[in-house]
Amino acid sequence: MKLKRHPLAWAISLALVPAAWAAEPVELQSVVVSASGLAKQSHEMTTPAAVMEGDELVLRREATLGETLESLPGVRSSSFGAGAARPVIRGLDGARVKVLSDGVELLDASTISPDHAVTSEPLLAERIEVLKGPATRLYGGGAIGGVVNVIDKKIPTRVPEKGYEGELELRANSVANEGAGVFGITAGSGNFAVRAEGTKRQADPYEIPGSPDKQEGSYNDTDSFNLGASFIGERGYIGAAYGEQNNRYGLLAHEHADCHTHGSDWHCGGHDDHDDDDDHDHDEHGSVPYVDMRQKRWDLRGELSDPLPGFELARLRIGHSDYQHKEIEGGEVGTRFNNDATDARLELTHQPLFGWRGVVGAQTLRRDFEALGEEAYVPQTLTRNHGLFLLEEYTAGAWRYELGLRHEWQDIDADGRPDTDHSGTSMSAGAVWTFAPQYSLGFSLTRSQRLPSAEELYASGPHAATRTVELGNVDLEEETSHNAEITLRKFAGRTTFSLSVFRNEVDDFIYAADTGNDIGGGYREIEYRQQDAVLTGAEGEVRFQVTDATAFTLFGDHVRGKLRDGGGDLPRIPADRLGVRVDQSFTPALNGQLEFYRVQRQDELADYESETDGYNMLGASLGYSGSLNQTDYLLYLKANNLLDEKARQHTSFIKDEVLLPGRNLTVGVRLAF
Repeated sequence: MKLKRHPLAWAISLALVPAAWAAEPVELQSVVVSASGLAKQSHEMTTPAAVMEGDELVLRREATLGETLESLPGVRSSSFGAGAARPVIRGLDGARVKVLSDGVELLDASTISPDHAVTSEPLLAERIEVLKGPATRLYGGGAIGGVVNVIDKKIPTRVPEKGYEGELELRANSVANEGAGVFGITAGSGNFAVRAEGTKRQADPYEIPGSPDKQEGSYNDTDSFNLGASFIGERGYIGAAYGEQNNRYGLLAHEHADCHTHGSDWHCGGHDDHDDDDDHDHDEHGSVPYVDMRQKRWDLRGELSDPLPGFELARLRIGHSDYQHKEIEGGEVGTRFNNDATDARLELTHQPLFGWRGVVGAQTLRRDFEALGEEAYVPQTLTRNHGLFLLEEYTAGAWRYELGLRHEWQDIDADGRPDTDHSGTSMSAGAVWTFAPQYSLGFSLTRSQRLPSAEELYASGPHAATRTVELGNVDLEEETSHNAEITLRKFAGRTTFSLSVFRNEVDDFIYAADTGNDIGGGYREIEYRQQDAVLTGAEGEVRFQVTDATAFTLFGDHVRGKLRDGGGDLPRIPADRLGVRVDQSFTPALNGQLEFYRVQRQDELADYESETDGYNMLGASLGYSGSLNQTDYLLYLKANNLLDEKARQHTSFIKDEVLLPGRNLTVGVRLAF
């Protein structure tokens, strides 16, 4: 297989599709990407975007957001057990990938450590939008990897025609003996509507490929609910919602050690296990440490058309979160994380001015974070971030031009450490050329500045989840990304495709460098440093509608990340992937899918990083839909890892100790009334 040596060869060959495939036009459903800022369809955007919704989302949903999205080209999962997995976009994760709830941040602690759960529940998502590449103009300089925007129904935006509507879904799987359910109902009359929804998931430790054993501690118990209400008028709506989420999941490969300092040097000894006497609150799933998380969240959303002379639309989004999670070892709370945060943004879309139409807005974020206990490796910090942004478009014939600008200010007050303040400016220019019917070519150039996070600046101490002692650096400066990208699309006809190539040069890239000091106890010492880096890659998919009932899709992605000046490779960069998908319609009501992909061996490694073997993944799904007494239903069956492959995700911190789940069969039913 030559994909590893020639990562762009597959993209070039797939682009050379015979014209005969497109002889008979096929109408495709328009998909508007709300996170684009200008309500553009995906093929009109200067950078790649993907939308997952409807039956596709129902069949793709997993327990975590990262697992749900990792089938998309360019997207992988950080995979930290059954309860925690963030999306990784083009080899970038953490604070470089923004995860939003209808435009505002989730305000959890998932960017701080890979073992912290993302508090976005896939079972409650109506649509998930993924912007690949820098989305820094609207959402902040940190989003140099991309944005994941989860659209939900918790705040109604319209009154149901018949006075009510709702959904009910039940599902179960075999690999973890999982049972999950979700309900939602919206009711309204006149100008008012209310919404109630909730989920419950209970999963045992999952089965390991090729073994009768299970992965100890890989359980995941989750429940959540939301209550919302809106006033809806002819020109818009204003609404609010309150919700709670509770997660309890095992911390796999969590290794606690007795770490202490001698001056500036850290040393870690043997494991400091807690006493297991009867007074401790033992976990019924075993002795593996676990997370007990709870988030309370308030949201305010509103939209108003023609709010002011010269403006078409005003959009308001405010989110506030009271987040806490406890890491429990041996029945005792080892570390407690608290995050009290608020994110607010206002957008105004102005009417065309000299042919230019655009959105201007402001955003402000306040985050009060503290860690208490054995792993309080970050001091209490108060982060304030404020931004102003502008995004403009101009259309002339077959060309659409786009310009963007954002400036933001950040200051961080740290308990017992020097305070820091930074500012950054991000700007972009792009164009989409519809050079022929059904074809477009997108170009974009982006200059983005990401401001260092509190963890990168102030970390100092042991982190059991990653088996490291982390050392921050208060002298870190802004990192500056220069991204260039070309995207070729065919967006209608019997053959459609989207193929992208990119190059992202990052000056003063902030990374966690292994210092080479083996400090004992199985721990490594890492230090946040800055060095120029470059990430290059390609991604895409080509869909062939062979007959009215059968379609083939080829998809793949490649990314390579390196430090400049002989600094070596970046850690946890995803391995190359290439696959094929077959969609088959047996009857108007019965549809199936078969998917196979190959993930290559990853041997382009950072210092002290181990390689990951390649593996093959085979999956399938079958769905039967219909209607009964004004209730639409979907019965579905899907299988993951049918080959029971021993697979390890290279993006995961715990890949050497923990396998991905084995063969899994999921069965479910979804009702919409």
